[in-house]
Amino acid sequence: MKNPFLKKLLLFFGFSFLILSSFTYGIISVRRRHLPYKVYLSLYQQKRKIFSPEWKRDGIWHKVRHNAGDQELTEEQREAIAKISALPYLKGYNTAPDVQNVTIYDKQSAYNGLNFVVSADAPKAFLMDMRGKLLHEWHKNFEDVWPEPYDIINVPEVYKSYWRRAYLQEQGDVLGMFMNYGLVKLDKDSKLLWSYKSRVHHDLFVAENGNIYVLTREVRKNDNLSLESLTFDGPVLEDFITILSPEGKEIRKFSLIDCFLNSDYASHLEHIKNPFDILHTNTIRRIDRNFGNKYPMFKKGHILVSMREIHTVAVIDPEREKVVWALTGMWKYQHEPRLLENGNLLLFDNRGNDGKTKVIEFDPLTQEVVWTYKGEPAEAFYSREAGNVSRLPNGNTLITESENGKAFEVTPEGKIVWEFFNPYRAGDNNELIAALYDVVRYDQNQFHWLALDAKSE
Repeated sequence: MKNPFLKKLLLFFGFSFLILSSFTYGIISVRRRHLPYKVYLSLYQQKRKIFSPEWKRDGIWHKVRHNAGDQELTEEQREAIAKISALPYLKGYNTAPDVQNVTIYDKQSAYNGLNFVVSADAPKAFLMDMRGKLLHEWHKNFEDVWPEPYDIINVPEVYKSYWRRAYLQEQGDVLGMFMNYGLVKLDKDSKLLWSYKSRVHHDLFVAENGNIYVLTREVRKNDNLSLESLTFDGPVLEDFITILSPEGKEIRKFSLIDCFLNSDYASHLEHIKNPFDILHTNTIRRIDRNFGNKYPMFKKGHILVSMREIHTVAVIDPEREKVVWALTGMWKYQHEPRLLENGNLLLFDNRGNDGKTKVIEFDPLTQEVVWTYKGEPAEAFYSREAGNVSRLPNGNTLITESENGKAFEVTPEGKIVWEFFNPYRAGDNNELIAALYDVVRYDQNQFHWLALDAKSE
């Protein structure tokens, strides 16, 4: 071709056509999942396996997943995955400080009551006054409940040595959770009333009728779970809401994955990055009053849950087994969303404060943050994996900084008016402060049995 201009023009249109055709075919490939898309997805997932921090936790992750292919995992592989995936909540994380027990107590500003404490140094919970005086203790060793050999898919033995959660009832009975092993109910004298053997984990709640709502989990393959960003070659660690009778008998249970898939919020599952411990649900609360006039999702009987791995707080309608509201984006690896009397949510944000911890109160509809506590630099706080928060009747906020074995109460203005360091120790040489997995404040006149016990001594 002798005309150089025409030659350049033809080359321009030829390249344009090629680029447009490739782009169009790419869109069709993604939508119809043709071969090029599958190749790209496979390469992308291999990249995530190599570079993701979760996959770096142990080399066996890559080995197990690679060998699994599209086949069902063997029992041995299930055990290996379950062992690795079980996040090892520890008896202690940090070096014990020189101070212990109650270090700050402003009697005029604090909400004076009784503190129910779950300490990781032993399978126990205790009740203490505002000055740290021990008033009552509940204790039950794992072997006293299940004396026969009892292991569930190589769950860490450390979970047999303390309670991850406990729940104090009005008459003095206590529910204690051996995480991933089972639930026990004790009377006020620590006599065993019943036990429930199951992979219970993280949290439980007792409804007005005495039914117990508890998180459980199973290693299983959910054939309905299919994501654009991640494929599942075998079983996952799937979370369930399980309802028990007051006597500890299972009434029903249903899958949280199915609750999402059965709703308009299924897209939240695309936030899944961990290919096995996909949700890591850490909080369950049954809504005990109706906020339906202002907040349609907060109806009495609905269930509020928190899922750490997808940074999501959600509300479940248990009758329809369906998510009716979900929210993410303002926090990272959160715990303990609490519905307040004004309809706002209070939440312990583990890592959303530039990698540190904060507490926020926000409007669930507008997402306006109406109150936050981060602590001044000298009072900054941090708990990477656990933590708790609750609003007290006087408007103060009680915060449990689990990994530092510390709990403290702050006013709306952010002043610390009560502070407690766990006096119990952990570690091989008692060099660590025992983790605090829960501190709950009760009215000081709430437990009549406690006053009767004191008079009988």
